[in-house]
Amino acid sequence: MPRICKSGTSDLVVDQLKVLEANSKQRGPRFKPSRRQSLHRRRHTIDAWNHLDEPLIPCRRLSSDCSNLKKSAQPPHKRILVTGGAGYIGSHTCLELLNNGYDIVVMDNMVNSNKEALYRVEQLAGRPIVFMKGDVTHESDLEDIFQHYQFWAVIHFAAIKAVGESTRIPLEYYHNNLTGTLNLLRVMKRHNIKNLVFSSSATVYGEPEMMPVNETARLGPVTNPYGKTKLFAEEILRDLYASDPEWNVVLLRYFNPVGAHVSGMIGEHPHGVPNNLLPYVVKVLQGHLPFVHVYGNDYDTVDGTGVRDYIHVCDLATGHVAALKKLEEKPGYRRPGDVGTCTADASLANKELGWTPSYSMDDMCQDMWRWTQRNPNGYDGELLV
Repeated sequence: MPRICKSGTSDLVVDQLKVLEANSKQRGPRFKPSRRQSLHRRRHTIDAWNHLDEPLIPCRRLSSDCSNLKKSAQPPHKRILVTGGAGYIGSHTCLELLNNGYDIVVMDNMVNSNKEALYRVEQLAGRPIVFMKGDVTHESDLEDIFQHYQFWAVIHFAAIKAVGESTRIPLEYYHNNLTGTLNLLRVMKRHNIKNLVFSSSATVYGEPEMMPVNETARLGPVTNPYGKTKLFAEEILRDLYASDPEWNVVLLRYFNPVGAHVSGMIGEHPHGVPNNLLPYVVKVLQGHLPFVHVYGNDYDTVDGTGVRDYIHVCDLATGHVAALKKLEEKPGYRRPGDVGTCTADASLANKELGWTPSYSMDDMCQDMWRWTQRNPNGYDGELLV
């Protein structure tokens, strides 16, 4: 594992979303354990795809007691579709969107995410979340959502994202990440929705030729299929804009998100053995894993180990909101944005989006540990006071 480097309409409502499944009459136990893979096996992010045959059901999820939800007296909000919105980054971004007055619809196939995150986001925001279970690789799922709701913009998170796994099952990564993106863009075009924030990755830089990395750095060569899917998706978006300048697209190339919401109610909930460093460290601290692996000691760095840049997930969430606000200016296309050293120069985002990170590396670790203490089993156990 690398060591840490600190970085500078009328809506279709189904039973008021008391539950997220189609055939349930009431919500089951608040916390329901799920089958888990052995902690000593790497997770396989696509092993639940065979459970996606259920019908696509549009739902609005509200607590049974709606008295605590905020009453909005504002004009109609802009509605945002968040693909992959029940995941780690997506759930934190949904909370920021709600807190900033946006209405959101979350589409997620629930392969690598958790419904409990949406319940808790709704509690924290005091506002409802519309959820529709679906898969971006099924164009009909996307078409159904766009038929039901009028969107102003889309934030596209939905992807599988384990670098190591992508080298073992590259076809699944190309299918999910690229087919899903192409389907989304086709449906957006049909419905004349042309505002998009795309969740890209710093992996598009490959072995960076400059440190810290900024948007002028050379792209590629990329060393793994996951990174290539992100780079190819960026190329698709560049070509799309070249063919139709009415599109407004922001590409956010970020590094390693860590930490959790300060409440300790939402955070990262990896299935099986985590692929990322800090969740792995937490598993070791909890006694679930024996020790932390350090991969490589012969990089051209101070101590021979890899160096990476980290960003607090809440800073990342506010960055996505800043990107949406940038789209409101209709700026046209723009490009904000395992190797030895990879750190970020975020000055362009500071300047163009008016966004700066608020959390330090200490905050990232403290918030992640607070989340772990309050949720020792993630979303599969009780939320401790």
